[in-house]
Amino acid sequence: MAKKVRIVHYINQFFAGIGGEEKGGSPLEHCEGPKGPGVGLMQQIGGDAEIVRTIWCGDNLVNQETERILPGIAELIREAKPDVVIAGPAFNAGRYGLACGMVGRLCSQTLKVPVLIGLFPENPAVEIYRKDAWIYPCAETAAGMRKDLPGIAKMAVKLGREGKLGPAIEEGYLPRGFRANEYVEKNAAQRAIDMLMKRLAGQNPPTEIPLRGFEKVAPAAPVQDLSKATVAIVTGGGMVPRGNPDKLKQAFADAFGTYSIEGLAELPAGDFKGIHGGYDSTWVDEDPDRVVPLDALRQLQKEGAFGSLLEEYVVLCGIGTNVAMSKKLGAEIAEQLKRKEVSAAIYTST
Repeated sequence: MAKKVRIVHYINQFFAGIGGEEKGGSPLEHCEGPKGPGVGLMQQIGGDAEIVRTIWCGDNLVNQETERILPGIAELIREAKPDVVIAGPAFNAGRYGLACGMVGRLCSQTLKVPVLIGLFPENPAVEIYRKDAWIYPCAETAAGMRKDLPGIAKMAVKLGREGKLGPAIEEGYLPRGFRANEYVEKNAAQRAIDMLMKRLAGQNPPTEIPLRGFEKVAPAAPVQDLSKATVAIVTGGGMVPRGNPDKLKQAFADAFGTYSIEGLAELPAGDFKGIHGGYDSTWVDEDPDRVVPLDALRQLQKEGAFGSLLEEYVVLCGIGTNVAMSKKLGAEIAEQLKRKEVSAAIYTST
């Protein structure tokens, strides 16, 4: 009987059952055996492998104090002597994805242990860490957990046994950006003719050299005369009037809100509240101008830095929204601002 593959599993504080955003500073901890999604992974893995240790840490802590936390994670992984490390799945969660990417780079560059990360293909961590780890393409949210776990389990066991995977097009992980030479029966000319004949026959054979497409976005022309310009505030920080009158989503935005600031020198605490699902809103609830900088812009307007301020601001929650929906909402916001003869917009994030 083949030896069981030893797995170390890294998750965040939410999936460890510690808490949500309010527990983002939770310390580095661990337990022996599976925890959280690891229990589901073990159901899929069966007797081929075992999760020998689960490690977790608050997303805020590992992203803000990386140099202090990563050595501790490294030591916990070394002690467990895994054949493979699984990080996540983090789906489209930004900070969780980045934390998993850091663990991936730690494993590949320092610990020399194979590592598999579960990420939604548009998670920002994919582009940063794709060369440091094999990345399993997950659903956008944890609603897809049940469908993703079987694929992650299968891929992790193979990676733990063999130490590597075959080509992305065959194995199903996200391409890592590496190209390897290999010997095949037919030379390039023969393969090209075969592909051409298949195309002529109405088939769609995959290319051997997929080209990445980069979208080019032309920058807007600079404002010629700020003294006559109307400036608008747009924010992805989720600061809405008390009660969230338009019921904007805390994440995965599919709409935006527009709210009046006429007659206000600043956004009064208590009348506005942060609903963004990606950060702890305590500090911005104390001073909403930290997200919607109305006080600073009123002062700049008095000083003559620009002509006028649009007496309303536009808001949504900029977390987890896919590219297609982001383009749609962006175009709608831009069209609305153009109709109101806005010259420039200041976009604030979290």
